[in-house]
Amino acid sequence: MLVAASLLLTAGVSTMANAQSQPPASSVVAPAQQQSRAQQLMGDIAPKLAELTDDVLFGDIWERPGLAKRDRSLITVAALIALNRPDQLRSHIALARRNGVTEQEIVEAITQLAFYSGWPNAIAAVGVAREVFKR
Repeated sequence: MLVAASLLLTAGVSTMANAQSQPPASSVVAPAQQQSRAQQLMGDIAPKLAELTDDVLFGDIWERPGLAKRDRSLITVAALIALNRPDQLRSHIALARRNGVTEQEIVEAITQLAFYSGWPNAIAAVGVAREVFKR
């Protein structure tokens, strides 16, 4: 159930991984204050979606004590590989690295998923991982 919720919440989120270090969308944001990544990417068009991204996805789900952020990152990376979501995968591989997932573990996850989610998804994920690892 948690994985299903994670899939639903992350499937439409582009580069929101950085949003978790930003203030929630519901807080008062003066023009001079820095907006969250979600607010920057979609706040003008979909303010409620940006607020839910900040408050629910990154403010609640990612902060729940039941799983370490490292584990949440690995699960999210796996889901994004399986769904072939390279735009979201890019930011979540970077977040996974910050949360303690090694490059070797990411590559192992990609290899494992090649057999369960499809070879093309794995090949696409390798390209994204290569790009992120070079940064």
